[in-house]
Amino acid sequence: MPERARQTDYDSLRREFTWRIPEKFNIGVAASGAHEPDRLALVSVAGDGSARHTTYGELDRLSNRLANGLAGLGVGRGDRVGVVIPQSLETGLAHLAIWKLGAVSLPLASLFGPDALGYRLSDSGACLVLSTPENMEKVGEAAPDLPVVATGKQWDDLMAGSSDAAPDSDPTSAEDPAYLIYTSGTTGPPKGALQAHRSLHGHLPGFECYYELADKAPEGRADLASLPGVSADPDRHDVIWTPADWAWIGGLMDVLIPAWYFGMTVVTADRDFDADWAAHLMADQGVTLAFLPPTSLKMMRAAAVSRADDLSLRAVFSGGEPLGEEMLAWADEHLGVRINEGYGQTECNLVVGNCGSVWPVRPGSMGRAIPGHEVQVQDDEGNRLLGETGEICVLGPDPVMMLEYWGRPDATEDKYRGDWLLTGDLGVEDDDGYLWFKSRKDDVISSMGYRIGPGEIEESLMGHPAVAMCAVIGIPDEIRGQVPAAFVVPKAGVEPGDSLIVDLQQHVRTRLAAHEVPRFIEFVEDLPRTTTGKIMRRALRAEAVR
Repeated sequence: MPERARQTDYDSLRREFTWRIPEKFNIGVAASGAHEPDRLALVSVAGDGSARHTTYGELDRLSNRLANGLAGLGVGRGDRVGVVIPQSLETGLAHLAIWKLGAVSLPLASLFGPDALGYRLSDSGACLVLSTPENMEKVGEAAPDLPVVATGKQWDDLMAGSSDAAPDSDPTSAEDPAYLIYTSGTTGPPKGALQAHRSLHGHLPGFECYYELADKAPEGRADLASLPGVSADPDRHDVIWTPADWAWIGGLMDVLIPAWYFGMTVVTADRDFDADWAAHLMADQGVTLAFLPPTSLKMMRAAAVSRADDLSLRAVFSGGEPLGEEMLAWADEHLGVRINEGYGQTECNLVVGNCGSVWPVRPGSMGRAIPGHEVQVQDDEGNRLLGETGEICVLGPDPVMMLEYWGRPDATEDKYRGDWLLTGDLGVEDDDGYLWFKSRKDDVISSMGYRIGPGEIEESLMGHPAVAMCAVIGIPDEIRGQVPAAFVVPKAGVEPGDSLIVDLQQHVRTRLAAHEVPRFIEFVEDLPRTTTGKIMRRALRAEAVR
């Protein structure tokens, strides 16, 4: 398709786009109860290669049964329920059931340790936790007073006496809260981004663009959520997979829930990511769409994966860091697919990206504002910048924007300048509206698709008896993008050395999560500070680069 035609198509999509969000809307109902009961919703691949198949009819009935069981435990409208379950049928059922009750799901990664879990469960005021038996010990340590229902016998007993009928609860408004995902801040504890049921609609234009659901629309045009649920080719049945944890916004709302909304088949697999295994999984399951974070793609390239002839892929989405022309060319040759990069954050997701069949991809760029979203690069006074570095900003109201930071009105207010949400990311916008990411404005570390706040790692290190003071920054890593690095001032009388480094790393690993463990620890006598006593992380970053 000529570039001029693509340009016109993009402009038409933006100009003619209209949000059509019903006043009453529930994600759980929309994602499970609107498809043919025999349609395949989920393929759960076990470690031995066997697979369990779940239809949409089963998805609806089982989530209704779980919702009624939770209601019997006292869960009701607005209550927060923690979900500490890795990718599995139970994870999806948990979110659907919680939403159907009008309650709020709290996705929590199984890789979190008790400190990370404890803070989030306490701060959110969770009333109950859904877990796996493997996670029970740390959940119990994190929140000893909270009731927990574990998958297996407890889960089965809860559902056994429950009805298959839809729960008896008032319909939710599109503006009612649906899920609460914690993001990492630059200092202090993480913040909970509260999202409404309408956020599913807000994700749909990006989902349709990234996964090329617009590629067969007349004259390059697509519905792009003007009429959500009606894709350009409703007879085509896609199969989608991601290695991203469904506890993160990328796994939950970039893949699982929109895919179920569109009636796709989702694949989930019970094992850690391995490059060759991932290629075999996608080939064996006939995966047509995938969300592959940059780290996954780099690992596949490093392993010399080349399965283009075996794969059924027709579109891949990636985001988190620019891939570059060389990586895009590798994917085209060895995976046989075009990659559409995109951009968003938990507070305001899937707002920038590509749809290669409709507008041309420019390697290194995050893409353009997705139709339905207004994105600009602005200076500190709110003036639009072209060709100059500024902050990436998103205009509200927008259905994909968070309702608030949970319990933090000041932080919520600081996130906006007038009607514009401030992403905290620096970028450049060119004359054609393509955006180019430059860096974080603050100190958030981007590693393997995770956004890591140094404050939580620093707090964990400070809990070790050998640490007097510390600071954490992100340093470049060829595979992960960035990794955490810590500068530690030992307490008087403590002898620094390799054994203490290992001890500190293990302390963070068991209290937080593996991806938050400092890969490098340097012992220092003091830390650079401002005149007001704040640690100057930028000085540490400059020193680390040398």
